[in-house]
Amino acid sequence: MTLRSRVIALVVILLVAVLGAGGYVWQTRASQARTIAEAVPVATAGDLAGLRNQPHVVFRSTALGAEYGRVAVVPLSAPDGPRAFTPASCDRVHATATDAICLAASRGLVTTYQALLLDASWNRTNELPLTGLPSRTRLSRDGTLVATTTFVFGDSYANPGQFSTRTVVSRTTGEVIGDIEKFTLTVEGKVVTASDKNMWGVTFVDDDGFYATAASGGRTWLVRGSLSARTVTALRGDVECPSLSPDGTRVAFKKHGDLPSGRWRLAVHDLKTGAETLLAETNSVDDQVEWLDDDTIVYGLPRETAGSASSDVWQVPADGTGQPRILIRDAWSPAIVRP
Repeated sequence: MTLRSRVIALVVILLVAVLGAGGYVWQTRASQARTIAEAVPVATAGDLAGLRNQPHVVFRSTALGAEYGRVAVVPLSAPDGPRAFTPASCDRVHATATDAICLAASRGLVTTYQALLLDASWNRTNELPLTGLPSRTRLSRDGTLVATTTFVFGDSYANPGQFSTRTVVSRTTGEVIGDIEKFTLTVEGKVVTASDKNMWGVTFVDDDGFYATAASGGRTWLVRGSLSARTVTALRGDVECPSLSPDGTRVAFKKHGDLPSGRWRLAVHDLKTGAETLLAETNSVDDQVEWLDDDTIVYGLPRETAGSASSDVWQVPADGTGQPRILIRDAWSPAIVRP
């Protein structure tokens, strides 16, 4: 074969490859467009201002269609009924009666990330530093503190030590209090200084105390932290993404136990007695749960349907009894708000 023939053959191969890739992208986009067009629209109704004055749920809508990813609000009395949409689009959201925190990734040629504070009318009031893929966020109950966790290396909690997070606590005025991974971590009386130390999943106690997850050397712990002292102390092992109950007596969390990598079981830890209660949900839950009330927790679960981009918010009793059931369909990242 002559050099000219080889060049022509190479050009033909490249053209076929480009056309094939273009055809695949076109087919994929066409398929996505058909899926969205065929999706059953969710019912919309309600006045946002009126909803914020009554017990309600704030969440990320995952119903396929034009509103996918938008933050929605429903009354707590009818959580799976018509939803009112806000102007905000978020990957993770949390809210109180007075404000909300929205973590979002803007994906393009260069992906950028935002942590936006929103007021009760869903207007932007402040922007906080955010580096990396949005993962977890929480507001304190009085709405004065906010915690954000992002992945800055790796994108999964499946194997502690093989990812890196950044967890920052700030005031909603915009003042950064600090990266809690720089706080002094004490486990069984010894200070942990290992380079693989990570912390994530903050849940606030008050304007100084908080609980979170700490990880190092392939292990995880429930830690109690102090913002003023800049310290965190391990209380027990095998705890991830804690969430403090409304009465302040228990922490709901996900635990790995002896499950395969990347799978977790929901449980509740009694802060006074140390007793652990496994919950009736046996599906693996990779979420920081929220408390519906002192007796029930809620959490997001992706749809089991292959290729589905949707998810649902489920509820299960916190005492280990009962059975899981759906609270809100086509939803993710719920926040229970009682004015």
